[in-house]
Amino acid sequence: MPLIALGLNHLTAPVNLREQVAFDADAAGPALLELSREPGVEEALILSTCNRTELYVGVAAGAEGVPQAWLSRHHRLTPGRLDEFLYRHDEDAAVRHMFRVATGLDSMVLGEPQILGQVKDAYQQARDAQALKAPMDRLLQHTFAVAKRVRTDTRIGAHTVSVAFTAVRLAEQVFTDLKQACVLLIGAGDTIELAARHLADKQVRRLIVANRTLENAQELASRYGGYAIALHDLPQHLAEADIVIASTAARQPVVTRPMVEQAIAARRRRPMFMVDIAVPRDIEPAVGELEDVFLYGIDDLRQVIDDNRRSREAAAREADAIIDLQVERYMAWRRALTLKNPAIDLRQHAEQYRDEVLAKAQAMLSRGKSPDEALAFLANTLTNKLLHHPSARLREAALSGDLELLHVAGRLYGLDQEVSGEE
Repeated sequence: MPLIALGLNHLTAPVNLREQVAFDADAAGPALLELSREPGVEEALILSTCNRTELYVGVAAGAEGVPQAWLSRHHRLTPGRLDEFLYRHDEDAAVRHMFRVATGLDSMVLGEPQILGQVKDAYQQARDAQALKAPMDRLLQHTFAVAKRVRTDTRIGAHTVSVAFTAVRLAEQVFTDLKQACVLLIGAGDTIELAARHLADKQVRRLIVANRTLENAQELASRYGGYAIALHDLPQHLAEADIVIASTAARQPVVTRPMVEQAIAARRRRPMFMVDIAVPRDIEPAVGELEDVFLYGIDDLRQVIDDNRRSREAAAREADAIIDLQVERYMAWRRALTLKNPAIDLRQHAEQYRDEVLAKAQAMLSRGKSPDEALAFLANTLTNKLLHHPSARLREAALSGDLELLHVAGRLYGLDQEVSGEE
């Protein structure tokens, strides 16, 4: 069963295309069910984040093109629309890619830890959808173990600069003293919580958290001294914000151009700094055309992040060495699934011989033979049956000079002395 990793990410596709093929949490489950029913698809997992959408699929031979065709069809894209943006990895390359993704080696922020949690969420979604079988389930378990080892054995996660931290750092460059700024956070997920933590450290003047579920906004705001509002109240509070950082799972923008135009007018044209780190985007791109608005998207953060990348490149090389070894170990296990195990046949034959000889020994006892005679028959007959075929093959090997078979037999039976090719 070939294994395929197929997808696009922040390096291969622009954000407007990434948001077209993204799967939110609610859509991933039904999509997995749909994908797993495609002809030739044996098992599947969907990983969708702000920087990537990837399919990991086990397919029957001859069905290697099914995942790409399904992805385009599911998102109603014209045939060939994704061709120049997609990457595909097969077999061991697919395993290596999954390991690198889970350890943060393929992230925009090298070594960032959030991606591992997202892979675990994708794994749970696939399990809930019953879209996994033993090979990929084992792959995910191996992936989590590899990620843990890389974190433990290298410094890949040391001083990691997250996307949230980068957004705050950019805001600090625009507003030199964040203690005088009012910040509006839109969303209540992990990225927004990281941003809230960094902003609390900067002692911002005021923090507002807006979310579709007010209870979640209240919980996050209470931890960092902020004020919570419901998402539908956003237009009434947007003018208060000097800085806006947005990261929700909404399929459509939650901040529109008319909304921002009204806010800028209420602010008497005081500038507003906005960072949209969601995919699909939370802030309508046309907002960036307005005067007095400085809008940054997820891809605009790359230069800031790249400046902090070099310090972790040595750790990344160490991590890749660990990954290469673990790829081979997983692939060896996977290859073993397709091989017929001779140990099973050997045991079955031995047990069959045992049962036959034991029945004859018991019959001897019932006919009045002595226990010693029956035990001697049992031991001699069983030994001869078990060793007959191996002994015949070894005699043939000795006569033909097949030293390789003789050496293998010595290793197989754990003989202390080296087997010679001479009689």
